[in-house]
Amino acid sequence: MASSREEQSIYAAGIDVQIRRKCPIAVIRPDGSSAAAVWADEPKEVRSVLRDTLHHEGAGPEQVVIGIDAPRMPLPSPRPYYWVGADQTWRPRTSKQRGLGRHCEVAISAHGLAKPQWTPLKGEAPPWMERGFALYAALNDLGKTYEAFPSASYRQLRSSDVTVQVALSGFFGGPKDMMDAYVAAVTTREYALGRGEAIGDGDGLGAIVLPRPVRDRIEGVMGWPGGVPRSPRGTRGAGQPSEPPPGRSD
Repeated sequence: MASSREEQSIYAAGIDVQIRRKCPIAVIRPDGSSAAAVWADEPKEVRSVLRDTLHHEGAGPEQVVIGIDAPRMPLPSPRPYYWVGADQTWRPRTSKQRGLGRHCEVAISAHGLAKPQWTPLKGEAPPWMERGFALYAALNDLGKTYEAFPSASYRQLRSSDVTVQVALSGFFGGPKDMMDAYVAAVTTREYALGRGEAIGDGDGLGAIVLPRPVRDRIEGVMGWPGGVPRSPRGTRGAGQPSEPPPGRSD
């Protein structure tokens, strides 16, 4: 758990990746007040807007965490293992299975936290995912970048007492999208303060961070064949990082 000093110094940014319109960007100050709720287009513009906001706030990279609602990277090759919920085990991919999705997405789905869009192979990603990949590279030096999944965070925080201020002036371009950006910011902040968990990354393709540890853990899916399960705290590096509910095979 973070000290009160750490809690008082963390700025959290959240970005909901869009392709048909600009991306909403939310920035939360250490006290939970809103520093920005703005929109920007290409990764270069997102970087410029976020950099200027953080500079205005006097926040250096060591104080900043950034949650991006998009996969960190595409699959370099088909996923070799599928989680079989009914048997609580991993099985080798069959010739009829496409092998889409990363370990983190399988774990999210297996725990019933959300329904991920399975990450495809390199060269097959839709434009919004390609934009997400570019954002991780563009923002990496502004702070620690993390992959957030607001749909899973909403579920975990539905009975929490987490409160932050939002700037309604930034919601006109798309209320749900801007709210997702705020939740991505909250998620990374809670994780950075030691209250959450990073899951996945057994395949080396990134983890998804959550604002709270996973409840009713399925230990088998947390590990990757040939690897070991992650601890509930996960890791905090820039490479942080499941499939359907038990009973299904994905």
